[in-house]
Amino acid sequence: MIRGAAMSLTLRPTSRILSSFVGDRFLHSTPPLHQLFRYNPGSKHVSMQLSRTFSGLTDLLFNRRNDGLPNTTRKRLKPGKLSPCRPVPGHIERPPYVKSKQPPGIASGPEVHDEKGIECMRASGRLAAQVLEYAGTLVKPGITTDEIDRAVHQMIIDNGAYPSPLGYGGFPKSVCTSVNECICHGIPDSRALEDGDIINIDVTVYLNGYHGDTSATFFCGNVDDEGRQLVQVTKECLDKAISICAPGVEFKKIGKTIQDHADKFRYGVVQQFVGHGVGRVFHADPVILHFRNNDTGCMLLNQTFTIEPMLTVGSFNPVMWDDNWTIVTEDGSLSAQFEHTILITEDGAEILTKS
Repeated sequence: MIRGAAMSLTLRPTSRILSSFVGDRFLHSTPPLHQLFRYNPGSKHVSMQLSRTFSGLTDLLFNRRNDGLPNTTRKRLKPGKLSPCRPVPGHIERPPYVKSKQPPGIASGPEVHDEKGIECMRASGRLAAQVLEYAGTLVKPGITTDEIDRAVHQMIIDNGAYPSPLGYGGFPKSVCTSVNECICHGIPDSRALEDGDIINIDVTVYLNGYHGDTSATFFCGNVDDEGRQLVQVTKECLDKAISICAPGVEFKKIGKTIQDHADKFRYGVVQQFVGHGVGRVFHADPVILHFRNNDTGCMLLNQTFTIEPMLTVGSFNPVMWDDNWTIVTEDGSLSAQFEHTILITEDGAEILTKS
């Protein structure tokens, strides 16, 4: 999943709360806790998005499930070979960050839409859902993640859209494929899926100037009970979180809802990666924390954002491969993720990326 099979694999602990898609600008030193969890609106950047203040820090960091051992019969992921970047026809509109070749800062302010914007968001969300559903049908033992990327890339451009991850901060592929202990940002490569794997496929499309962002975790062949339960509970966490969304609801209720359910199964909730506003830009306010927090802010009518919890069987501490993208669990234990883009409506929340 990184630049080449011969490349040495280095795992580095991540040390920031990050947006769901970040790039290669991690800080590799660990700052003091009061700095680590400080939010500075004057220097926001998508790869350095920190939480606002929250309570219960000791409980969050040290009282989660860290005693579980990874499945010793499953092989750890290793880097594979990358194919060349796939071309996009010139007539397809590209997000601004592709032309600049610079990682964009996170947009200040929420993504709140008028009627036309809502229809554009529905269109991009619908295409993202269709692409994800198709990608899921490809999951079987023997297929490589690069083959999944090729199929996803082709379907997106065939529909006149741009694959949002491609060229974002240097990301080389059109979709993220995160297998087994990979928490997120797995780069499609030559590794073939094996019987018993689980794989998260994260699809974002840029259509008519709007991004639709979604992901799901799929079973490859005969997945054991541990993997099946983790995937099921992760999906339940997302569904429960969406069900409480409505105008005026505090964002912190999302994290409480997710962690309350994960706690019942003693699963870890990854804290360094968050949901985000999405629409005309790939990442915008608000920051959506998936764990208990004391963040401020309430949901707005006609606002769009993602919720994307990542749960683990064992340690929820992430480490990064030296491709500066691939994030895996510290102990090699399984991780699963689900994601939807939602629209806040008068009646609650509309899932824009539902197939």
